Amino acid sequence: MLYRPFENRLNVHLAEHQLYRAQWTILYYLANKGPATLVEVSQYMGVEKPTVTRTMSRLEELGYVEHVPGKDKREKRMQLSVVGKQVYTDVRVTIDQFEQEILEGITEQEQIEMIRIMENIRNNITK
Repeated sequence: MLYRPFENRLNVHLAEHQLYRAQWTILYYLANKGPATLVEVSQYMGVEKPTVTRTMSRLEELGYVEHVPGKDKREKRMQLSVVGKQVYTDVRVTIDQFEQEILEGITEQEQIEMIRIMENIRNNITK
C-alpha cells in the first residue's frame, strides 16, 4: 500500500530531470559508494547484471557515467562523470524536498526507529 504511491510520486519528480528510477538508483550508488563494477551495482539493486548493463549503457550515452581503468581489463568499473556529478547534485535537491514532504509530521526519533525496523524486515527477507 506504500510502495506504489511512493514509486509513482518519485517517478514524477525524477521525470523533471529526464531520469527513471533505475537510473537514479545507479547515480545515487556511484555518488555515495564511488566507482563500482556492474556486478556490485546489480547486487545493490537486487537485479540481474544485464538489467544494470542496459541502464548503465544509457547513462554512459547521456554522459553521466564513465569507465575507470581497473586492475583487470575484464573488470568494468564505472564512476560518475563531471556531468553526472552535477546531475546528481541537481536531482538530490528535488529528492530532499520530496523526502521532507513525505516525512512531514514524523519525528526524527520515529524515523530512526522506522529505519531500524525496515532493516530488520529486510534482513529477515534475505535470510
